[in-house]
Amino acid sequence: MQRPQLITIMAVLAAIGGVLGILGAFGLFALGAAGGLLAATGGAMDVGFMVGGFAVFWGLVTLIQSTASLAFAYGAWFLKPWAWILGIGIEVAAIFMALVSLLGKSSDFFGFLISVAIAGAIIYLLNTPEIKRAFGRA
Repeated sequence: MQRPQLITIMAVLAAIGGVLGILGAFGLFALGAAGGLLAATGGAMDVGFMVGGFAVFWGLVTLIQSTASLAFAYGAWFLKPWAWILGIGIEVAAIFMALVSLLGKSSDFFGFLISVAIAGAIIYLLNTPEIKRAFGRA
């Protein structure tokens, strides 16, 4: 079966997002290292540990999600059946992360709505008959 154009678009966007996410994760790791350095030098020890630990934690979450996005991009490009499940899982995780960001006050309600709307749209598209059939799910 030939890959539907919509899957090609999702695969390319997932690959771009995965690469940018990995770069962002490295930035968060650098911020974590700066926080650790601040704590180690004795200046604002509590703040350094808190900022550093939070940055490293979100860096790990971002790295995992970005790696999953790259795996989805590969699987979608080659129409691997497991990619459909991974795509759904990534978007459910994105909704959960948006909710955590909203509850943690690190996001505004409008940003939360946009994140949930995009993830919901992708879940909807992955569940259309044409896309499910392309992944061997129908």
